Amino acid sequence: MPAPRKYPEELKQRAVRLVLEAQSDPDTTRGAVRRIADQLGVGYETLRGWVRTAQIDAGTRPGTTSADQQRIQALEKENRELRRANEILKRASAFFAAELDRPSR
Repeated sequence: MPAPRKYPEELKQRAVRLVLEAQSDPDTTRGAVRRIADQLGVGYETLRGWVRTAQIDAGTRPGTTSADQQRIQALEKENRELRRANEILKRASAFFAAELDRPSR
């Protein structure tokens, strides 16, 4: 179950949009994230992370997109489950092979 969201999605989108607009203007680029974070009552590092994620998702910054990250996590989970199932099957086959090798009375 995902953690409860601390900030509404609308605030997050608005904050990212404000930062990206401020960074596009050379006069307001310096300190834009900190200034907007203070104005909206959001943590500086939180807003910086949101902006980084938005830039990666938009393709303007290199990195793994949110959709790719979710797919990777799902595949890793499936991989763990399959490894566990394989281990169970290996143990079961070893058990039954040992049963077949025992002399019957």
